[in-house]
Amino acid sequence: MNGHVVPYEVHPKLRDFQNFLYLLWKHLNLPDPTPVQYDIARFLQDRSNDRIIIEAFRGVGKSWITSAYVLWCLYLEPWINVLVVSASQQRADAFSIFTKKLIHEVPVLAPLRPRKDQRTSNIAFDVGPAEPDHAPSVRAVGVTGSLTGSRADLIVPDDVEVPGNSMTPHLRERLFEIVKEFDSILKPGVGARVCYLGTPQNEESLYNELRTRGYVARIWPSRIPTAVQVTGYGGALAPLVSDRLDEPAGTPVDPARFDDETLLERELSLGRSTYALQFQLDTTLSDAEKYPLRCSDLIVMDLDDKKAPEQLIWGRDRDLEHSLPCVGFRGDRYYRPISVDGSWIPYEGSAMAIDPAGRGKDKTAYAVVKNLNGYLFVLKVATVRSEEGYDDPALKEIVEVAKRYDVTNVIVESNFGDGMFCRLLGRHMYDKKTGHACSIEEIRHSTQKEQRIIDTLEPVMNQHRLVMNTSVVEEDTGNMESVGEERLRNHRLFYQMTRISRDRGALLHDDKLDALAIAVAYWVKVMGQDETTKMSERREELLEEDYKNWENTVFVGGSISVEGDDPTEAFLAN
Repeated sequence: MNGHVVPYEVHPKLRDFQNFLYLLWKHLNLPDPTPVQYDIARFLQDRSNDRIIIEAFRGVGKSWITSAYVLWCLYLEPWINVLVVSASQQRADAFSIFTKKLIHEVPVLAPLRPRKDQRTSNIAFDVGPAEPDHAPSVRAVGVTGSLTGSRADLIVPDDVEVPGNSMTPHLRERLFEIVKEFDSILKPGVGARVCYLGTPQNEESLYNELRTRGYVARIWPSRIPTAVQVTGYGGALAPLVSDRLDEPAGTPVDPARFDDETLLERELSLGRSTYALQFQLDTTLSDAEKYPLRCSDLIVMDLDDKKAPEQLIWGRDRDLEHSLPCVGFRGDRYYRPISVDGSWIPYEGSAMAIDPAGRGKDKTAYAVVKNLNGYLFVLKVATVRSEEGYDDPALKEIVEVAKRYDVTNVIVESNFGDGMFCRLLGRHMYDKKTGHACSIEEIRHSTQKEQRIIDTLEPVMNQHRLVMNTSVVEEDTGNMESVGEERLRNHRLFYQMTRISRDRGALLHDDKLDALAIAVAYWVKVMGQDETTKMSERREELLEEDYKNWENTVFVGGSISVEGDDPTEAFLAN
């Protein structure tokens, strides 16, 4: 106790964090904590390790449990200093506001309410029994904020790793260096502790690095893992889950939070590889996750240039297999649709994406993609015949393709030359005889190319919304006897598609695949489905979900929603 005395009576039941969590949940009118939430609470309460990592699937309620844990620590030891570090200052502020409201409106926490002469701001506040100190009782800060000068007995980094600060090796290295500061902030002596809560965002996750620095990790995936996944967890799988490994792999671990249907919806929305990270906490991705784009997720059929069917049903039956050679991994195939329903009606729009040749060895590539009823129909993917890619023959070839497919929108990836390619192309695009003209839009990408391509194509392909013209496959396949030639193989669209990973420089050539991804991203954005293509934004939304729920489900009119009588006395008496 370091000579300190708690100036109020602590009920014996509330010395158990699980009971404290239950009581707080009752005050918030939430369902009873789930078995996984109780298991996380037990691990947090166990003081046998002073450096721990809690990796749990997205949406399990880590942020809520974090708030409860901080309050429980302050309730037992109101003289300690707590530093909560979030991915951004906005999240840090949300945590601080939520914690303060609980102190003011939950009766059992009344002794912690700040006095008039104490700090009460949203980013730093004191609790009533705290003694005067340079450091506040609770300080919440973004991980990129000012940590210098802070002192704490307990540091709680809550989801400090997000896509925005871990997407590239440079950003990950910067994050690794920032969190090293925690060792300087932590007060010396018995009881000082760092408790990470988070979800890995990539294969080189911060949480893997921390385990090499002596942190003890505990992992709760959303589904019972496979034997291969169990090995990948390196002995960190939570006993609650490891005791259930005799159940079929894929069984929901916490059905009260996410049942099988909900998890399937998340997997379709996020894509298999992101789901493996966000919900299975699997950072040792197998080939199935490391190379997430598969030919079998496509619908391959003969397409018309002018119109398409209203509805297609994807299938994977043996009778639906195309005889076309497939360059994917073992077992990958092209499949026809099970059924083609409705009438064939005109496309809603037609776009061509162009990836101009840069200073590297890629060629100028283009993709023609049309849309109808939420399906994207790929009619043509190719590279220009000209080696230069910028000369008049190359530009005229692109213009002829645009005219043939009635393209109305051209999207050009900004490469170099300050828009020179667009200006050169614009001179050729308008046809005085037919009056045919296209809008030309230049786009610039700042994110890692491999990540962007996968995040764009994977969700659309997983939902079987990408329909490939048979001729695209036939032209790309060509003479399969030459597929062993490195130069030819690396320029094939479907080789690029099935061999791309999130690793920087994963492909020797990505010209055709990049053009296809640009066209798909354009249509998904136009159709108002940004959440499936801008995966970093989707992940950020999931990270914000718990914080938004605080205000929507807990706070009513600026106060915590508490219905009925105070449950404290009844709970403590039993």
